Amino acid sequence: MTALQIRDAVAADAEAACVVMRRSIAELCAADHRDDPKILAQWLANKRPHIVRGWMTQAGNSVLVAIEGDSLVAVGSVTDAGEITLNYVSPDARFRGVSRALLAALERRAAERGNAECTLASTATARRFYLANGYVETGVPRGNFGTQSGFPMRKALK
Repeated sequence: MTALQIRDAVAADAEAACVVMRRSIAELCAADHRDDPKILAQWLANKRPHIVRGWMTQAGNSVLVAIEGDSLVAVGSVTDAGEITLNYVSPDARFRGVSRALLAALERRAAERGNAECTLASTATARRFYLANGYVETGVPRGNFGTQSGFPMRKALK
């Protein structure tokens, strides 16, 4: 297995990052979208290279990617206010510690920006993952993209 590298995303990563996000949503998040074409279309609508490139250069936002060999296997984003807005792993890299390593890097970035905690809205699919990584639920699901998920969570950073 090739060593995992986590780094800041660059514009050239946008297309591969979109592939990872789109595959992760379509293939791994069935508990959230229930294979409903309308929900999938809403969720995938902004997962386009030109939009993702904008996120990479947006002030107050850090987009990180996980690279294994020559492959981008995960993408995540955290705002300077400590909100994790993206954390997607390729179905090919699931259950290998990639998401955990990326989450730790996002939390480090949030701490570097002076945050005492991270917040996020979890999918139903990732809910157990975040709970196992020290997050606690802080309210009722928001129903993102027409789903019943969007569980608000937070974690105190050390």
